[in-house]
Amino acid sequence: MSTQRLDVDGLLADPSTRIVVCCGAGGVGKTTTAAALGLRAAEVHGRRTVVLTIDPARRLAQSMGLSELDNTPRQVKGIDGDNGGELHAMMLDMKRTFDEVVQQHTTPQRASEIFANPFYQAMSSTFAGTQEYMAMEKLGQLRATDEWDLIVVDTPPSRSALDFLDAPARLSRFLDGRMLRMLLAPARTGGRSMFSLVTASFGLFSRTVQKVLGAQLLTDLSGFVAALDSMFGGFRQRADQTYRILQDPQTAFLLVAAPERDAVREAAYFAERLVAERMPLAGLVLNRMHRTEVPGLPADASLAAAEALTAAGDQPLVADALRIHANLVRQTDREQRVAATFIDAFPGVPTVSVTAQPADVHDVDGLRTIGSLLA
Repeated sequence: MSTQRLDVDGLLADPSTRIVVCCGAGGVGKTTTAAALGLRAAEVHGRRTVVLTIDPARRLAQSMGLSELDNTPRQVKGIDGDNGGELHAMMLDMKRTFDEVVQQHTTPQRASEIFANPFYQAMSSTFAGTQEYMAMEKLGQLRATDEWDLIVVDTPPSRSALDFLDAPARLSRFLDGRMLRMLLAPARTGGRSMFSLVTASFGLFSRTVQKVLGAQLLTDLSGFVAALDSMFGGFRQRADQTYRILQDPQTAFLLVAAPERDAVREAAYFAERLVAERMPLAGLVLNRMHRTEVPGLPADASLAAAEALTAAGDQPLVADALRIHANLVRQTDREQRVAATFIDAFPGVPTVSVTAQPADVHDVDGLRTIGSLLA
């Protein structure tokens, strides 16, 4: 396995590092890792830090002693601020973020029309891809204020996190799509209803779509698109700007994985994508790794000694301890082999291992422990 170790403290202390994005499969400790990084950046390196979670799980709030998280950064109390650092945390509210975007980029009257539109109400709450795009919007907002020394982003499980990366390009394709241009045609020809158009081609299109979607939904969609018409350029521009931020050296992507085949496979899949998109992959965090305090005692020798003691009827507690040691050695070897599949594929990516803890992290002290292990 590679001996190149990820210098987490160096990464967090570097003032040129402005964004850390934690990616990985579900259930690998990604949220805890993001929170621990944010806490260490604030306490040890004196940085004004905000942790943005996109994962709907509420572990982040619980671990930081907050009753809840919402779309506004909340300061975490009880941290060591002697170095001048602060820690804030927030959880993406998809609909509220969409509402804020609308309010910022259109008139109050037009915003009211948009908010009342049934299609907008559905899209801002439940449509696939909206969460990822709004995550990009929120990240862009946080970065634009220049209020934070460091922004730590806790993304959804990695396949959804790929949607996080795809959101700007997907939005641009949507805005440039043929169907959208046809839906915008009524607004751009004097605001007439789409059903009043006299062109045969569009009349055929509208009748076909009406059969599939229904007249009311199509009317809602037309009104929604017309109301957002003046905002589309801003959507695309901001999405492209945020995408460029993710490609900038000021951003560092950290992959988080547990020593399990599926989790490491997901990490490798994401690493390939980051390399292809020329995004800065800083390293891999191997979470919940096991180790033994007696590495020189192989599993087979430990089992043989246990069997010998049992056969002699001597030292049963020692025999049990030897069997436990043998199982731990085998688990450690298995985890090392699984981790090696990633390290061999990406030998240039630094790694850091975090030892498995006896209990889940549920408070700031636990986050400090994880931060120390990361460093």
